[in-house]
Amino acid sequence: MTSDVPGQVPDQNSDPVSDHVSNHASDHVPEKQPAVECPEGAKESWLVAHGILLEPGPRRILATASFINMLGSGVFTLSAAVFFTRSVGLPVAQVGLGMGGGALVGLLSGIPVGRIADRRGPREVYLLTLTAQAVAMAMLVLVHSFWLFTTVICLTQLAGSASQAARGPIVRGLAGERPARFRAYMRAAVNLATSIGALVAALVVQLDTHAAYLCLVLGNAVSFLATAAVVSRLPSLPPVPSPPGDGRWSALKDYRYMVVTALDGVMSMHGAVLVFALPLWIIGHTHAPRWFVGTSVLVNTLMVVFLQVRASRGIDSADSAARAWRRAGWAFLAGLSLIGLAAGLPAWGAVLLILAGVGVHTFGELLHAAGSFELRYLLAPAHAQGQYSGVFRFGSGLSSVAAPSVLAWLCLDGGTVGWSVMGGVFLVVGLVVPGVVRWAQPA
Repeated sequence: MTSDVPGQVPDQNSDPVSDHVSNHASDHVPEKQPAVECPEGAKESWLVAHGILLEPGPRRILATASFINMLGSGVFTLSAAVFFTRSVGLPVAQVGLGMGGGALVGLLSGIPVGRIADRRGPREVYLLTLTAQAVAMAMLVLVHSFWLFTTVICLTQLAGSASQAARGPIVRGLAGERPARFRAYMRAAVNLATSIGALVAALVVQLDTHAAYLCLVLGNAVSFLATAAVVSRLPSLPPVPSPPGDGRWSALKDYRYMVVTALDGVMSMHGAVLVFALPLWIIGHTHAPRWFVGTSVLVNTLMVVFLQVRASRGIDSADSAARAWRRAGWAFLAGLSLIGLAAGLPAWGAVLLILAGVGVHTFGELLHAAGSFELRYLLAPAHAQGQYSGVFRFGSGLSSVAAPSVLAWLCLDGGTVGWSVMGGVFLVVGLVVPGVVRWAQPA
């Protein structure tokens, strides 16, 4: 049975059993047929057959590494601010300033490290960056002042950005014949890991002890080493030769790719809607119960885990990816408008509108993610996947830095109208993208 989930072996063009029987159809004397070797897919476990796990091989190894990586990072990310304020003792303002500065500095490493990965081999460079992440994360246990905190945070962000850029060519090289579905599977697995990490982070915050916070930091450092151990089992991917005349920083000179990157950066601000703007909107502007903040995020996570692969069907070209962005723009407009209308309604009405808005918004998120993955790799030349991956992440990284301020101004200060305006921004980007993508594709 053919599955839409990456990892399941598709139906073959011929049936080995039928072929074997037909080859002996002319025999007059019935004889015991030799044991027919089952197709490879029939030997897979139930989990593989139902698309829950990928088939054994490099893709499963990469997915496992990504799961472990995000499990540790999810625990730390969701409780980092509490660690720095409660355990280290830094003021909230200094924590925000240091983390914001670190995020900006971290963007600088992606492009040059991506280029090194293109030239030296992505697996080897990825292993080095994971080791650097482990060392930088472990150094956080030594932080006791603002300047030391800022320095170490910058190091962790630099290593993290470099790691993601080096990982890009590996994802492209191991994606197989159905890259869009493989990347969708990876995103679903990463979201599942983040959800589990959130539960662990909640336990650490509830304990609220110095020892618990130290275990959290060191546990994340160990997760990087564990990820490196898994990645070391991947085959080495040889660099793709550069064409004659190709410049050292070809990605930065590719202005068409830069335009697509900028549009993706604007669209990527939707990622901060549910984790930043919505909680503050629920608590400060609606009559919905406070506990509904966690419920809305849970709905989003479950939809991504179970629907990302399905939402990626048919998104396997630049044109289909652009159309997915256009549909995402309409979904963001509808979802954000519903959330904005929840202000002033009774609790039950606010809950229903927000729940509907989160569902529609998440549908847009699924489409944008699928389209973004496709464009990120398809519009980049094979020999410079790491460098282009660094450029693409630079755009989304700037977006994550700017998103809280933009959403606070439009959605929280602007009220119901502001939510619709923000949705309109996403729609404009979605409507513009198809034409831009046609222009950006190589002749």
